Amino acid sequence: MGGAAKLSGPDLGSGVPESRLAEGEMLLGHAHGEAVLLARSGGEVFAVGATCSHYGGPLAEGLMVGDTVRCPWHHACFSLRTGEALRPPALNDISVWRVERRDGSIHVSRRTDVRRQREQPAVQPESVGIVGGGAAGNAAAETLRRSGYDGPVTLFDAEQASPYDRPNLSKDYLAGNAPEEWIPLHPPEFYEERGIEIVRAHVAAIDTASRGVTTADGATRQFGVLLLAPGAEPVQLPLSADGARIFYLRSLDDSRAIIAAAKDAERAVVIGASFIGLEVAASLRQRDVAVRVVAPEAVPLARIVGDELGRFVRELHEEKGVTFHPGRTVKRAYGQGVVLDDGTEIAADFIVIGAGVRPRVDLARDAGLAVDDGIIVDAYLQTSADGIWAAGDAARWPDPVLGTRVRIEHWVVAERMGQTAARNILGAHDRFTAVPFFWSQHYDAVIAYVGHAPDFDEATLDGDPRARDCAVSLRRRGRELALATIFRDDLSLRTELRWERERAQATGA
Repeated sequence: MGGAAKLSGPDLGSGVPESRLAEGEMLLGHAHGEAVLLARSGGEVFAVGATCSHYGGPLAEGLMVGDTVRCPWHHACFSLRTGEALRPPALNDISVWRVERRDGSIHVSRRTDVRRQREQPAVQPESVGIVGGGAAGNAAAETLRRSGYDGPVTLFDAEQASPYDRPNLSKDYLAGNAPEEWIPLHPPEFYEERGIEIVRAHVAAIDTASRGVTTADGATRQFGVLLLAPGAEPVQLPLSADGARIFYLRSLDDSRAIIAAAKDAERAVVIGASFIGLEVAASLRQRDVAVRVVAPEAVPLARIVGDELGRFVRELHEEKGVTFHPGRTVKRAYGQGVVLDDGTEIAADFIVIGAGVRPRVDLARDAGLAVDDGIIVDAYLQTSADGIWAAGDAARWPDPVLGTRVRIEHWVVAERMGQTAARNILGAHDRFTAVPFFWSQHYDAVIAYVGHAPDFDEATLDGDPRARDCAVSLRRRGRELALATIFRDDLSLRTELRWERERAQATGA
C-alpha cells in the first residue's frame, strides 16, 4: 500500500564513513536497488527498509526511540533490531539488512532474516473467540499469533471483505485515488497461514457463563475467552427518504454505493460537518460532484480543533467548490433534494449523512455485561464478566489523564486496544495507556491529532494553516490535552512520546 520510497542518499552497499552517522541519528540511503534506513542507537548500527508498511511513509523523517522508529505520517512503530511491526497502524514487518563495520566505514550487505525470540505466553486459553473483524478484532488476532499463542483463534464478522482499511473508505478510495486492492488489510492466505479462522456470520448472542457465541443461524460455539470488538454504527437520522437516495458511510459496501451514485450524479448534499462528512465532501469534489454541506455548527470542527483551524477547514472546502449551510438542519428529503429547517430547498441527486456513530452494545447488554455509552471495561480492558474483554469503538475505559471513562472512535486507538487486550488475554496484565491518535485528510491538508480533549477552554494556534504549517494546542484550565497539527509531523510524534512517558509514570506502567 502506498508506494516504494525513491532511491536517494548514499550507496550504503558501497559503505559510508562512521562519522556520517552520529549516535541517535538516522540516515536514508540505498543498497542493492532498495531504499534503506541506517540508524545508530546505543552504539549499535541498524539497517532496515526505509518505507512504512502502512501507507508508504518515509521512516527517515520519523522519530527514533531507543531501538525503534516511528512513522511520521500515522505513527506506526517498527523495531530497528528485527523489523517487526510493533504498533498500529503498521500492517507488516519491514525488511532488515545485515550491517558490517570495517575500516571506519559502515556497509549494508544483504537482507537478513532475524529470528524473533518468542516467550511462551503466561496464560494459554483453551481457545479465543473474537466478535468483530474491524480494527480492534484484527489487531487482537494478529497479536495473539505474534505473542506465541498457538491455540484456536476464531474471528466472527458477517462482512465478506473484512478485515479492511476502514479510514480509506472516506478518503483516497472514495475519491478515486486508491484502488480497491489496497482496501483489505491482508490477503486471505495471511489468515489461513496463521490459523486464524474467520466465520462469516452475524453474532446474535453471547453467553457470559460458557463464553458461548451464537450466530444468526442458531449455531453455538464455546471459547476459553472472548473479546468483544463489535465497533460502532452510524447514527440514523429520522429523515424520510420520500424517493431520495440516502447513504451512510461505515462499510466498504457503503463506500462502493456512494461511488456508484457519484458516477452519474452532478449534485450531492452532505448532512453533517464531522470529519467523516467533510472527508466525503472532499472526495466527492475530486469526482467533480457539486457538494453542499448542511450542519448545525457555525464553524465546522470547532469543538474538536478550535475556531481558527475550523475556519481554515471550511475556507479550504469552499475554495474547492463546497457550499456550506451553517446553523441549519434538514427538515425533509425528497427525490430531487432536501428542504432545510428555514424552508430553503437544495437540489441533490443523492444525500450522504455523516451525523456520527454510536457503539454497538446490544450483545453485551443482552448478556448482562455492564454498559454505559459503550461496554464498560477496566484499565486492562476486561469487562464485568471474567474471561471476556472488549476493545475498539464500543469499549469505554478509564482514561488516566482525564480521570473519567472515555470511548474514542479512532482507528489507531481501536487497533492499539486490540493489541493490549490480546496481550492481557495471554496474561500480560498491561494497563491501556496509549495516547489517542487519528488523522483526517482534506485535499492537500492532513490534520494529525494526538491526545483527547472532549472539551477545552483554550485553543492556541501557532503557525499558518494556509501555509500547511501549523499546530493548535487544546487546553483545559491550563493543561494541554490534545494537539492538532498540519505537516508538523516531528512535533506530533514528540508530543505523543512525551505524553506516553507521562502516562506510564502516572500509572506505574
